[in-house]
Amino acid sequence: MNVKPDATLAPPSNGLMWLKALLPFALLAALLSAMLWQGPAGLLRGEDYPPVERLTFQRVELSPDGIVASVLNDGPDQVTIAQVQVDDAYWSFTSEGGTELRHLARTRLTIPYPWVQGDTHMVRIVTSTGATFEHQIAVAVTTPKAGARALGLFTLMGVYVGVLPVAIGLLWFPVVSQLGRRSLDFLLALTVGLLLFLLVDATHEGLEIAGAIPASFQGSTLFVFGALGAYLGLESLGVWLRGRRQAARAAGPVVGDGRVLALLVAVGIGLHNLGEGLAIGAAFALGEAALGTLLIVGFTLHNTTEGLAIVAPLGRDHGNPVRTGELIKLGLIGGLPTIAGAWIGGLVYSPVWSVLFLGVGAGAIAQVVLQIGKQMARDQPLVRSFAASHVMAGLVAGFVVMYATGMLIG
Repeated sequence: MNVKPDATLAPPSNGLMWLKALLPFALLAALLSAMLWQGPAGLLRGEDYPPVERLTFQRVELSPDGIVASVLNDGPDQVTIAQVQVDDAYWSFTSEGGTELRHLARTRLTIPYPWVQGDTHMVRIVTSTGATFEHQIAVAVTTPKAGARALGLFTLMGVYVGVLPVAIGLLWFPVVSQLGRRSLDFLLALTVGLLLFLLVDATHEGLEIAGAIPASFQGSTLFVFGALGAYLGLESLGVWLRGRRQAARAAGPVVGDGRVLALLVAVGIGLHNLGEGLAIGAAFALGEAALGTLLIVGFTLHNTTEGLAIVAPLGRDHGNPVRTGELIKLGLIGGLPTIAGAWIGGLVYSPVWSVLFLGVGAGAIAQVVLQIGKQMARDQPLVRSFAASHVMAGLVAGFVVMYATGMLIG
């Protein structure tokens, strides 16, 4: 007996499906329009309420011709820039983006002020309502301009801070490869201590900058999702690498877990060093040369220990010798991002990018710490594996080393 299919169960046409999907959006748009123009929001706009004004300085550049300030309207209402003061004196100015700024609109104010090298200057913007917003130039120095010389200088900083120290740390590999299981666990625990310190440091710095950027950019949320994205991305990379290793196992010698973990550590450290380079470049770009020099010294010491963190997992791959070329690649992965960070920080610095990069670095390091912990734990609970005396000693040693070198930065 033939049974006709129920017509009521037939799938809807594509056009009808899209219409149903778009209907809620159309109704939401109509509701928002009614609220803004006919509802409470529209009625409040007709009252004599003062505007909410929030101007933020995004970047202040110094050149022989004067001061150039990049300003953003972070408030919900339109702001009109009426006057500019430098060191309590009114100065003429020109504006590339106009003086009337809507929400999230930007402008560049060029002020022909004869600033003095090494002095402190205060730039103040006065709006049409009389509200003032100011920015202090702590130490006035000429802002680096994009060009061969600036790129060369920031590249040299990145090499000194990132590439060479990590390479020096890799020289511990011959010693690491001869260690026994107990000594390797100590060294891996020391690596976890180093990375946990970097994780806390990156999180603190990222959230601190997030609190200072315009509220419209939602700095804390940007940091958290940057960290989450990096964590998941590095987790996916690890799964993919281990999948390749298992698929190639039948064909002969394959890359061991130690190599996979070393690569993940190098990637995580490289993403963190991107933020370090950003901090150094920004310090010089913002006229804080003394701070920039201090950061170079401190980060150099930090990154030498990061080289040790990269080679520590390789001590488990005794049956598959590590070539010099592999060590060089790992060192470049961990160190080269410092150069890119110095370029960005010195030439196109933005606190929003700083928050994002620091979040990415923090998330990558968190994922690497978890992977190292899993390798150390083997088949036992993670907490129990770290309760051993030699493992605890390694954790404490890692904290002490990073704390001691971190005092040079703070």
